[in-house]
Amino acid sequence: MVHGTGLTLALDILTAIGLGAACGLRPFTPALVAGALAAANVTIDFDNTAYSFLEAPGWLLAVAIALVVTMLAARFVPEYAIWVAGLVMGGLLGAGTLEDHHHSPAIGWVLGVLCAVLAAAASRDLFRRVRTRLDAQAAGALPLYAEGASLVVAVVAVLLPPLSIAAVVFLAWLLRGGRRRSGEKYAGLRVLR
Repeated sequence: MVHGTGLTLALDILTAIGLGAACGLRPFTPALVAGALAAANVTIDFDNTAYSFLEAPGWLLAVAIALVVTMLAARFVPEYAIWVAGLVMGGLLGAGTLEDHHHSPAIGWVLGVLCAVLAAAASRDLFRRVRTRLDAQAAGALPLYAEGASLVVAVVAVLLPPLSIAAVVFLAWLLRGGRRRSGEKYAGLRVLR
């Protein structure tokens, strides 16, 4: 039984980091995915926890409305608002995932928020670099790509939790690569002076 509890904790942690990373990419799609899967009791279930609202129809409707509003009014929604929403959603989903099997939700909050920060930073850097190379119409589609990526990461986090590690490692690699390229660009400018 102890082995099963340790395995459950490990899988819950992996799910929490994957959902946190997905929320850092875009906040609302992972909340819808996790809530819908939890409502269907597919590997996660927020019932009988302090986070049971995450699978409630009213919450899911509110999240769906927020998703539609942020997609339709993307130019008018400040980037920091999406970033903050990602941190909050990552923390909530991480905490709910851990509390589902009676583990400390604090672990989920910390891991969810940290992975959301990593994903938000990595995706922000990537999309800024890509946006400069695209025309206005193509650049306008970048939020759709971010939504698609967050959908895939959220589904994988819930259905195949060990693959969450791959998502987090990839995001860390993207962030490191973006920072290195930025440093090389500025180093080149210093040499020109």
